[in-house]
Amino acid sequence: MIGDKYYFVDLVFYHRILKCHVLVELKLAEFSHENIGQLNTYVSWYRKCMMREDDNPPIGILLCTHKNHSLVEFALAGIDNQLFVSKYLLELPKKEEMQRFIEEQLAAGDGGSADHQQTLGMESSDDKGGN
Repeated sequence: MIGDKYYFVDLVFYHRILKCHVLVELKLAEFSHENIGQLNTYVSWYRKCMMREDDNPPIGILLCTHKNHSLVEFALAGIDNQLFVSKYLLELPKKEEMQRFIEEQLAAGDGGSADHQQTLGMESSDDKGGN
């Protein structure tokens, strides 16, 4: 409860190794700066009301269907909380694409090239800079 209203984050986990709450907000649309403001509110509330003395500050993760890297960069600028934005797939890649990806990774032995991950829609750009 914040003020006199109830708000609910989509998922909350406690990471035992990092010793912090991890708040996950799922959006069925592309990224907007309003989403990061909402997540920042939840993370700030958890920091003030739920965090214990021996906890590390909470982390917020926003998952959306499309990520505009430039907008993410400016939306996160000046925010002290650890917030991360990434995109997700609405459906899994086709079986043939997954098989080809796995075979290429096994052959290369490097854990996955960024180019091929982007081809499959599996880019891993969750850093604050939005890269």
